[in-house]
Amino acid sequence: MSAHQLLDAAGRPRSPATMPGHHVSRSPRNKGHRYPADPPTVDEIIAVMREAGGGRHGRRMRGLIVVLWRAGLRIHEALGLTETDLNERRGSLLIRHGKGNRRREVGMDPWGWSVLAGWTADRTSLPPGPLFCVINGPTPRAHLVRQRRPGRAAPPRR
Repeated sequence: MSAHQLLDAAGRPRSPATMPGHHVSRSPRNKGHRYPADPPTVDEIIAVMREAGGGRHGRRMRGLIVVLWRAGLRIHEALGLTETDLNERRGSLLIRHGKGNRRREVGMDPWGWSVLAGWTADRTSLPPGPLFCVINGPTPRAHLVRQRRPGRAAPPRR
């Protein structure tokens, strides 16, 4: 190993491709190529929904798939939905922070609402928050909430 070679965080030598200036004046091999969209077929989507299972986790997965598919949402838009964003009477979903942080309203067909109803019925027994929330285990912010044991005083605040 030469003395001027940089090492990564684990102490291994870095690849030359990660060094500044390695790809200068080289065009990518796929430059100018246009790749057609390859969305899944209806049969493939239905097969995935059937494999999701019958429990609460399966109903949540089917609800997420149907919202992505039938309403045409991006994944971050679907994960940002709350129960108040659903309006089944109008058949619409309110997207508060869409692409470019734009607010929009999208429609969903009655079949999509019927599939989503299975999850929303289960969702009522869980604490308020995102529509497609964590069912079991800690939430992403659970480390911020301290659990107090009975009979112990809260730690002093600084």
